[in-house]
Amino acid sequence: MNAPSNLKYATSDEWFEPASGKVGITDYAQNQLSDIVFVEILVEAGDAVEAGKAIASVESVKASAEILAPATGTVTAINKGLADKPETLNSDPFGEGWMIQIEGGAAGDLMDAAAYSAYCESRAH
Repeated sequence: MNAPSNLKYATSDEWFEPASGKVGITDYAQNQLSDIVFVEILVEAGDAVEAGKAIASVESVKASAEILAPATGTVTAINKGLADKPETLNSDPFGEGWMIQIEGGAAGDLMDAAAYSAYCESRAH
């Protein structure tokens, strides 16, 4: 499982990059969901988001999942390309698979990479 050290992680399997404000789902989440076939981002640029509230919905061949904001702030950008290429969440969850960008906000109760990796390990048993 990949968990880049520059990111912060929510127990609901979203990542937050404090430097850029980008948000997405983790490698663990995309792996659990399997082949993602649909992405709907529920917020628009300019919207205020609150940590723990829904920002997107994804569907895979196995399940659907609600994606929660890992931080509070104002949405500055949406990755509109995900609607046409939802599989990007599987192939590049920490790069081209970012979902929204937030600015001026505060991170929720997030873990560093080591704590998140340990948390994922604990759920695998």
